[in-house]
Amino acid sequence: MQKRIQHLLEGKEKYITPEEKVLQPLPHKDFRFANPFIVLHHLGPDRIIAGQKLRIHPHPHRGFAPVTFQLQGEGYHKDNAGHDETINAGDVQWMFAGKGLLHSEGPTQNLLDKGGIQELIQLWINVPANNKWGPPSYQSVKKEALPKAVQQEGVELRLASGEYNGFHGPLKSFTPVITLIGEVAKGARVQLNATPGYWALIYVISGKILVNCESVIAHSLIVFEKENEEIILSAEVDTQILFLSAEPILEPVAAKDNFVMNSQEEIQQAMEDYKNGAFGSLNF
Repeated sequence: MQKRIQHLLEGKEKYITPEEKVLQPLPHKDFRFANPFIVLHHLGPDRIIAGQKLRIHPHPHRGFAPVTFQLQGEGYHKDNAGHDETINAGDVQWMFAGKGLLHSEGPTQNLLDKGGIQELIQLWINVPANNKWGPPSYQSVKKEALPKAVQQEGVELRLASGEYNGFHGPLKSFTPVITLIGEVAKGARVQLNATPGYWALIYVISGKILVNCESVIAHSLIVFEKENEEIILSAEVDTQILFLSAEPILEPVAAKDNFVMNSQEEIQQAMEDYKNGAFGSLNF
């Protein structure tokens, strides 16, 4: 049976630095979390002027995984756990902050020097309490290495994590998390499936889709009911989507600043640990 739309959330502008703003449909005033999906930020598309200086300087994280889908341009990541990498359009990176680290992110120096378009989505994906204090780790995958788990005329959706249609995404998570990203051409129709009881969400990156006779425009996040399993959509124009589905983490969530924990006491501890230098240092 088809899933009903439970929430339709519009991305609102939010400044993440004095210079950079994103669209944020999650969390939203009408719906906070779909745990493990805590935050969805859509940056750009922004035109970078040649010679521009633009970077999110070293900052701490603890207790979750920031996951970046590079849509256009080039992204550079560096952290004090020893990871240092560039991702290009179509690539995905999955950094697990664990017990804590510092990292810096932004356009590559090449993109800043030459100018161009930068666009990305960053998800904050939570982990269970017993994994939050593990060692930090980093994974990335090139676009061409993502399995085409949904491929039919006018439709190509690539699997970054989880298991779907018998394909296995190359990026690993602590609980089942399916992430599919790709394109649906104008007039194409596709059925997606989610395990009953799991969260299922679709973010419309660009374009417009029709779901359950409801037209959904770009920068909207659909949160479906947990019951049933079928989602049928058609593209009203050429469209790019991100499909997310995951087993719920049935634990309290405390999220503040750059930390996702289970209690306000743990958030306060993270803030004190950062202030006292427990996260180490990163000169960049």
